[in-house]
Amino acid sequence: MASSSAGVHGISNRFVTDYAALDPIAATQLGLPGGEDQLTDYSPEGHAARYELTVKAVRDIEATEPVDKSESDAKAVFLERSEVATDLHEAGRSEGDLNVLASPVQNLREIFDHMPTDTPEQWAVVARRLAAMPAAVANLRAGLTYASDKGRTAALRQVTKVADQCDTWSGRRGGKSFFAGLVEGAQVDDALRADLERGATAASEAYGDLAAFLRDDLAAKAPEKDAVGEEVYRLSSRYFIGSRLDLAEAYEWGWEEFTRIETEMKQIVGRIKPGATLAEAAAALDADPRYLVHGQAGLQSWMQQLSDKALIDLRDVHFALPDELMKLECRIAPPGGGVGAYYSSPTPDFSRPGRMWWSVPADKESFSTWRELTTVYHEGVPGHHLQVATAVYHADKLNDYQRLFCWVSGHGEGWALYAERLMRELGYLDDDGNLLGMLDAHLFRAARVIVDIGMHLELEIPKGTGFHEGERWTPELGLEFMLTRTITDASHVHDEIDRYLGWPGQAPSYKIGERLWLAARDDARARHGAAFDLKEFHQSALEMGAMGLDTLRERLAEL
Repeated sequence: MASSSAGVHGISNRFVTDYAALDPIAATQLGLPGGEDQLTDYSPEGHAARYELTVKAVRDIEATEPVDKSESDAKAVFLERSEVATDLHEAGRSEGDLNVLASPVQNLREIFDHMPTDTPEQWAVVARRLAAMPAAVANLRAGLTYASDKGRTAALRQVTKVADQCDTWSGRRGGKSFFAGLVEGAQVDDALRADLERGATAASEAYGDLAAFLRDDLAAKAPEKDAVGEEVYRLSSRYFIGSRLDLAEAYEWGWEEFTRIETEMKQIVGRIKPGATLAEAAAALDADPRYLVHGQAGLQSWMQQLSDKALIDLRDVHFALPDELMKLECRIAPPGGGVGAYYSSPTPDFSRPGRMWWSVPADKESFSTWRELTTVYHEGVPGHHLQVATAVYHADKLNDYQRLFCWVSGHGEGWALYAERLMRELGYLDDDGNLLGMLDAHLFRAARVIVDIGMHLELEIPKGTGFHEGERWTPELGLEFMLTRTITDASHVHDEIDRYLGWPGQAPSYKIGERLWLAARDDARARHGAAFDLKEFHQSALEMGAMGLDTLRERLAEL
């Protein structure tokens, strides 16, 4: 299918190829050839070129009649995703994209994590990409300035905290720059080493200058208010979930789900430490040697072993896992970004495997596995790795857009959260400490629904919640709620609030997506009765690839 040049699939394939040429960072992330030594143009002209390409592809696909069901499904996926992408650009949300987690500033730095460095030839590509960094940063500044001149500057919180990230990566906050650390171990000749060091210096200086630009120029134009308001929130939410969310219903349901999970956690605490609060039980588990690993190397080894075991245990029993999916690398992420775990997809030929990255505070030495065990299942198997790599593997069923390019947070994060719950159902979380950790992860995601919608729309906190009843949400109340009503590590919580405020609508996608996956499974079980096969349901669903939640609801109803 990937080689087809006609119909919906052919147009989709060509779009991916053409888009990758305009976005070399995306090309490297996806493992597509070409542009390996180039960087994406984040200037107004660069954004406009990608927008125009998308508009043309939409016209072409709208004019194309699907020849079969697979093309009909692919057309629905492409048009839904492209419509919201063009709406975001037309609303002026592209050029000013700046937040602490996933914006062009992070893309330019993180792309080096995905580049191979095994041979001198590969290091030469790195050197050329490093040398391109000053121009790429200049283009990014042009885009941010363009947006700012039109009154679309990110909130001050995002501007200043991203400037702090740039300081870390440039080495201006003490210690070595990320780029100097990247090249120092290269096994290359003197000439290439000189090129690498010049490139690393140029990239470090570009990021240092970017930090100064953010503080000295952009911050003066940045609004202090973090809340984006309902109009922007609705558009952003549609991008992240692929559905027009009923915000009032979601906010109310978030409270109901939070209360349900909190009640169950209190019951488990009664078994772990009778009479204790959630926080007291968490402190007791944190001090229990059974749940501790030490050092970043210890954390990496622990998560690799747990991930490997899950792959072996689940293969052919609960999921079909071909050989290509059996390798998942677990890595510690370079410092400077937000705290947390994330997944990066394999290349189409699986020469670069799927990877689970864990970003941890640089000074943290002890890690509580009861808190993190469920995260390995979320990022690995049966979570993101199974989901994403299954789509990548099925070139026989999906076009390149579906299997490589399309990502919808509500679909992906919803599946990964569902996968955590599934591992409990399969008997992998019988230990009360590990179960409490899994439930806290779900409590945290339910809190995200409440806090994210609440802060951006400045909603009133309802009566009966036991938390500042009748007041309206602010970032300060959001932080207090997450610190006092969940048992997630405090350093993580501070980063999370910054993330929600800079990425409106993404945080609720986990629980909203999980809600749909659970409902679809229940519906399928009710339709098929005793003939329902859970393994077959999962396999069929995963082989459809990513899509918005409205499209997913329709497709899952057919299983």
